[in-house]
Amino acid sequence: MSVPAPPAASDPAAESPAARRREQRGWYVYDWANSAFYTTIISVFLGPYIIEVAKAAACAKDFAQAGASCAADFDRLTAENPGLGYVDVYGMDIRPAAFFGLITTVAVLLQIVILPMVGALADHTGRKREMLGVYAYAGALAAMGLFFVEGDRYLLGGWLFIIANLGYGASIVVYDSFLPQISTPDERDRVSSQGWAIGYLGGGLLLALNLALFLSHESLGLTEGQAVRIAMMSAGLWWATFTIVPLLRLRNRPAPAHAHTAAKAVGGSFRQLGRTLRELRRYPLTLLFLVAYLVYNDGIQTVIGNSAAFASEALKLDRTVQITAILMVQFVAFFGALLLGRLAVRFGTKRTVLASIVVWTVIVLMALFVGEGQALQFYLMAFAIAIVLGGTQALSRSLFSQVIPKGKEAEYFSLLQISDKGSAFIGSLTVTIALQLTNSFRIAIMSMVIFFVLGFVLLALVNLPKAIRAAGNEVPANI
Repeated sequence: MSVPAPPAASDPAAESPAARRREQRGWYVYDWANSAFYTTIISVFLGPYIIEVAKAAACAKDFAQAGASCAADFDRLTAENPGLGYVDVYGMDIRPAAFFGLITTVAVLLQIVILPMVGALADHTGRKREMLGVYAYAGALAAMGLFFVEGDRYLLGGWLFIIANLGYGASIVVYDSFLPQISTPDERDRVSSQGWAIGYLGGGLLLALNLALFLSHESLGLTEGQAVRIAMMSAGLWWATFTIVPLLRLRNRPAPAHAHTAAKAVGGSFRQLGRTLRELRRYPLTLLFLVAYLVYNDGIQTVIGNSAAFASEALKLDRTVQITAILMVQFVAFFGALLLGRLAVRFGTKRTVLASIVVWTVIVLMALFVGEGQALQFYLMAFAIAIVLGGTQALSRSLFSQVIPKGKEAEYFSLLQISDKGSAFIGSLTVTIALQLTNSFRIAIMSMVIFFVLGFVLLALVNLPKAIRAAGNEVPANI
């Protein structure tokens, strides 16, 4: 049966400003919705919690112990028994501290394979709004399932995180592809920055509520683990609830080709993906920008994704410090994203992104010198991250939207999303290997310097006005 895409205007400049603003406001809300997964689960609770669950499993297996006493003595026990203290992951012996990095690496590797197909299918069918809903709710349900990860169920936690991260990444591909359809070239920086900023407010608000829950868990009759599991479940519930708004506001656009059946649509998406990859050779500057972003964003995502584990394992800071620091990041990042958006208007988007990469390099080097137990130093490092965090990614998204051809938005954004918010494969693998070899989070985080330096050089080489014209787009006033 034929399933034509619903008719809608494909050129945002042809629509009224009021119509664009309505869709833009709905589009912002999805950042508000999904940021709860990123802040509450990825950035704060899951890393340290899944490591503790893995430690509990290793304790029961190798030391015939259970409970908090074994986890507290885990470093001493493994130092005294170098061949013990590993968990079994389908035949591989993995250190508990490296387990979170491993599942993140697997999740992003699967994204590399799957997300380009998601983008191709979205462009081929034109059913972006429906696909956004399917992927968002698949991720949200998996996130809610983390409530059941306790005891020694580290493998269950790993699988649920992988599914949630895939749903998250797939939904962001479709979400990002709406940006050039709901904003003109000169609106792009503002819309992208405001969406990212609102996301920080949403993620920060839920994180504040979860911080209150975590700090008062004893008075509520909850264990620390129960409070963490409730917090992770709440992120999935938040994500599912607020996704309703963009599903009501966003509109599908006509697809360049019609899909007659689901099977033909999937087959067409594969063929279209192959054409897109071949067409990248016609846009060498777009490819260069994509590689540059892939490199420096790998560093950003790896630092963010491992920040809570770094604080607990390397700095020995308690969970309260970790949560309050990341909560501060959410609200400071709201202003940081807007600030970098304004700086882009004054100094140019590319120069602003390059300057932010320099700041990221300094932050990573600072991590080597933060003293164990020094909460104030960790807060200062988190504050510096907050200033550049949202702006770097929002402006990069805006730049990328300028250098892709019309009608290929979801396909090209799927390539961008491979290294976007859900943590990056190469960076995560680097951290996992460093931890496996050295068991040092300081060395693992410091290794991200090369990602920022190389990303800076590659981005500096991109001639953006030429890339925008080559893609057939209008060059905005500030680039």
